[in-house]
Amino acid sequence: MIESREWEFRVSCKLQPGEQICVVGNCDALGNWDSQNVVPLFAEHPLPEEEGEEQVWSVSVQIPLTEVKYRYCVCIILEARPGIHERAVVVRSWETNMLPRRIPGGESNISDPSIEKYGSYGGSERVESGWLVRDSVVQFRLCTSNLHNDPVMLFKRKYQDKKVRIKVTPKELHNSSPGDPHNGVPGSEESSDFDISNLQIDSKPIWPITEVAVMNEEECLFHPQPQFGVVCNTGEYIVFQCRMLNIETNAFLCDFYIEDGNEELPHYLGCSYILPSNLKENFGVATLPITSPKHTAIGQLTVHYMVVYPMPVRCDMSVSYARHWKDTWKGLEVGHRGAGNSYHSEPKSCANIRENTIASLKYAAEIGADMVEFDVQLSKDLVPVIYHDFHACIALKRKKEQDKTDLLEIPIKDLTISQLQALKDLSHLKEGVPCDVLSYCDHEDMVYHKTEKGLSRFSDEDFEDHQPFPTLQKALESVPYTCGFNVEVKWTMQMRDGTYELQHPFELNRFLDLIIESILEHSGKRKIIFSCFHPDICTMLRLKQNRYPVMFLTQGISEVWPPYEDQRTTTIRHAVLYSTNADILGINVHTEDLMRDPHQVQMALERALIVFCWGDHNNNQENIKFLKSIGLHGIIYDKIDVYNTKVKKESVFLCEEREAGINSNGTSSDMQEAIHS
Repeated sequence: MIESREWEFRVSCKLQPGEQICVVGNCDALGNWDSQNVVPLFAEHPLPEEEGEEQVWSVSVQIPLTEVKYRYCVCIILEARPGIHERAVVVRSWETNMLPRRIPGGESNISDPSIEKYGSYGGSERVESGWLVRDSVVQFRLCTSNLHNDPVMLFKRKYQDKKVRIKVTPKELHNSSPGDPHNGVPGSEESSDFDISNLQIDSKPIWPITEVAVMNEEECLFHPQPQFGVVCNTGEYIVFQCRMLNIETNAFLCDFYIEDGNEELPHYLGCSYILPSNLKENFGVATLPITSPKHTAIGQLTVHYMVVYPMPVRCDMSVSYARHWKDTWKGLEVGHRGAGNSYHSEPKSCANIRENTIASLKYAAEIGADMVEFDVQLSKDLVPVIYHDFHACIALKRKKEQDKTDLLEIPIKDLTISQLQALKDLSHLKEGVPCDVLSYCDHEDMVYHKTEKGLSRFSDEDFEDHQPFPTLQKALESVPYTCGFNVEVKWTMQMRDGTYELQHPFELNRFLDLIIESILEHSGKRKIIFSCFHPDICTMLRLKQNRYPVMFLTQGISEVWPPYEDQRTTTIRHAVLYSTNADILGINVHTEDLMRDPHQVQMALERALIVFCWGDHNNNQENIKFLKSIGLHGIIYDKIDVYNTKVKKESVFLCEEREAGINSNGTSSDMQEAIHS
């Protein structure tokens, strides 16, 4: 029998209705860091009538006599509803200091329990938003687009110059009667006859949670919806976020109101329903009618949507690096695709080792790269594989003209990992190659990058580490852990002209779950950052896990790269607003845009965002020096063996580990890392 002691946890905190302060820790009594087994605290005095006032909460728990580590968190506890859902704990926010709070072994505080302050200890304050464990998220975006209609279109001319407000409310289908909730209200088909002052205004529901953000400097953080929703002005980017347990059993009621400058209250106009069946493939665009209270079509709503489900593998609450960044991590040297891009348009910037191979990643680590950046996508059999382009080119010898070859482009997604890694010998591939290709296949066919045009210049390709298409797992296991990984998740983007980089077959949640699971299982002590050009992928990476940080890759204003359709990718300002809204670590900007106006970096730094940069401008020692001088945290560049100016060719993480010392079990000291953070 394990001996125990009584300990009273007391903490002061401001809570919203429905929220509860809880404690979680490293012992059975505190849930063993499992978010679903947190211990609730209770108010010591009656709750104040005004929302958001600070209150003291407490609970007594029998804990072991040994040292106990713990954190506080703010949760919504949803009790089981038979036939609908099991008991679930939704983490709204939690303490994420690198080191948790600790109770020394043998001590007791029952005689004089002190009051702790939520989020504040160890000389710093660190509270982060929660992630998805049992709950899911639906986001609806209203935004202007070159390819779609305006988000809200009203047919009657008299509404064209009026301000339209929109409010989104989830409705459980099994509790909702068919039709419009305002049925039975007397009046004509138009809102002018509907007296909104007679409308019953219910108290704010605790669950599901619906919040809204507008992509401007004042409103980019999610916040509760006003009583009559938000104004949908032309050109604005609005995001509604609904957090719930069972998306499949909910519809989303969109109520519309018209503002009249002479009236105190807006006029009710009508509504739209977004049904689960409208959310095809969990990602896309839906266009729906807006109907009046008399069921007349008066307009249409065009909404971009995204559904995010929790991962099958749970993250615990023992530690989070999602917003962890030391002051000493500045001007990091990041190897592009390992030791550098090996298919560059300018030969002087080409690496001498094939990019995105184990050999390239190892070489970059050996010559002092602090991190390496590389690209990850999925093979046909759902294995995370490292490769930059969405397609590979296979050189095919002609059957009757052996001295001539043709190049065949094949999407990486259409080949299994064994097929990808056997591309040098297409006899292993023939079962997976379309019939019209087989007649051209020869046993000596080779795989090439699209820009190689069938002329490989690498002489060491017979060595295993130099082979293309290494798995993510192999990279995590083979490259020294003191070299950090910037893992760029490759997902197709829509261009402004409406085309896609690739028509993707994977369901988005499953695609990301497999990549994240591989990292969580094999990352060890390595410093890892996720990044992606697709902002919705960045949002999903942030919501699905609480362990590693996420950065938004953006090209901004560019004369080099064709523009993407998504408004959030078009400027550094939009990238900063989006990253603040998504609660991610920072942005990774195209240096072309940054060199055009270096002052743009201050927009990010003022919002406490970490800033990396990428692009051909970085392949210059003077530019690298300048970028460091304006506060960049990381510079990604090619030929890191040439442009790296470190006197001692070691990563900053290796140096820190040596300075911190190695403890008796061979792992670096967490205490030293926390002291320096």
